[in-house]
Amino acid sequence: MKETAQQILNDPFLNKGTAFTKAERAQFGLTGMLPPHVQTLADQVKQAYAQYQTETTMLEQRIFLMTLFNENRVLFYKLFSQHVAEFMPVVYDPTIADTIENYSALYVNPQNAVFLSIDDLDSMKTTLTNAADGREIKLIVVTDGEGILGIGDWGTQGVDISVGKLMVYTAAAGIDPSQVLPVVLDAGTNRDSLLNDDLYLGNRHERVRGDRYYDFVDQFVQTAEALFPNLYLHFEDFGRSNAANLLNKYKDQIVTFNDDIQGTGIITLAGIMGALNISGAKMTDQVYMSFGAGTAGAGITHRIFEEMQQAGLSEQEARSRFYMVDKQGLLFDDDPELTPEQKPFARKRSEFANAAELTTLEAAVKAIHPTILVGTSTQPGTFTESIVKEMAAHTERPIIFPLSNPTKLAEATAEDLIKWTDGQALVATGIPAAPVDYHGVTYEIGQANNALVYPGLGLGTIASTAKVLNDAMISAAAHSLGGIVDPTEVGAAVLPPVTQLEVFSQTVANAVAESAVKQGINKEPITDIKQAVAHLKWVPEYKTVQ
Repeated sequence: MKETAQQILNDPFLNKGTAFTKAERAQFGLTGMLPPHVQTLADQVKQAYAQYQTETTMLEQRIFLMTLFNENRVLFYKLFSQHVAEFMPVVYDPTIADTIENYSALYVNPQNAVFLSIDDLDSMKTTLTNAADGREIKLIVVTDGEGILGIGDWGTQGVDISVGKLMVYTAAAGIDPSQVLPVVLDAGTNRDSLLNDDLYLGNRHERVRGDRYYDFVDQFVQTAEALFPNLYLHFEDFGRSNAANLLNKYKDQIVTFNDDIQGTGIITLAGIMGALNISGAKMTDQVYMSFGAGTAGAGITHRIFEEMQQAGLSEQEARSRFYMVDKQGLLFDDDPELTPEQKPFARKRSEFANAAELTTLEAAVKAIHPTILVGTSTQPGTFTESIVKEMAAHTERPIIFPLSNPTKLAEATAEDLIKWTDGQALVATGIPAAPVDYHGVTYEIGQANNALVYPGLGLGTIASTAKVLNDAMISAAAHSLGGIVDPTEVGAAVLPPVTQLEVFSQTVANAVAESAVKQGINKEPITDIKQAVAHLKWVPEYKTVQ
């Protein structure tokens, strides 16, 4: 069925706004429905950026960009591509936390997202079919809203995380925005402020747990796989009790990825490799401590543990170099509340003469002398001066990554870490951090931003037609980023800058696709890997409307 003039103007995949030519306006009945002057895409980008600059807060800037996104995908992504580093913290973390917390109150447009309710399973197939609207869906980001960033359970309002994540996939790696679908699985919420909010748009009951929940997720996975046979399924911000269970259930069956578990592990590993490239130290000599033993902390620890073994250590030797600290202190194997992901890294009390005293991070650091300290605790300011100086007293170039976000939840600031270690710390943060000037040296601070990894990982996996996304492909992604650092540059960052996100996404995609083809797990024959990746890349340019 041919679209009407109004349908074209209201379809963000077709709308060109003032860039419709006179011939197109006549063809589609748009004459007189737009101002007479025809603008180029470049004109529109210049105009939109000037409008963006009039917004005075990051939240207002995000609302402006979301309005543009809802109206015209090409213009939005063309603008985004020219201001990636500037827009990333506006479109995604940390500003997205504000919009998620206020999603129901600010709601004006569903943003082509899919809302699936545990209370209405019968409509699932119809809903997904209608949402796709004939488009070939290759990528879905799905959340259940329970573990959003560092701010917890936000129910159906967590859908914004799926929308934001997909924006980055397109801006960084060129995934075609007409081939993606953001989804939220609404199983309820345990946040009282939402349940008691008259404006809350999600299911107003506590979260459903157990078999009914897993059956809900499984019905979604099976339905999506049947409807979209070439699907890359990205799980995002599921709660601690479910995230690993779901990844382990599906990772060997379908092409699936959990950014909180796997993506954070990849980018942290890449940062550590960059740091070791600068210091000249060996991976196998490191002693690793994780502060925060939830989904992200355990996922990162597992990835570094796997790398230790790949570097030559036996499983037992590698395991002896890992320590996890959580709210109860150092994790011991006699703790009945350990999760399956924590158990492999819990220690025996017999290893320590003062085991009963190791109930704080500071006590653990003094007893263990880690060379690497990674924070995913969402406990602000917990990497204190005394802890950092204690660590620095026992290792020449301490690797310290306070990764919790948003900004208000970071374990430390980059500036403090540089000063407290007299410029010796190798630092990456979870949020953007300005360069630190200290004693005449400018220290560039790498951001352990998953956006440096997951877009390219998705692009490479899809381009290679891989049957699954496995550890070898994930390791290839980390190695492709970790070797980019220039160790001869004084004050060099341990990770490449977000400003070159598009370039490094291609680097990652090529490495991932090469790994898949080398393993022989591609469904379709591929002779030229780089060409296959390049062919899949979408460019934000106007095309003729059919």
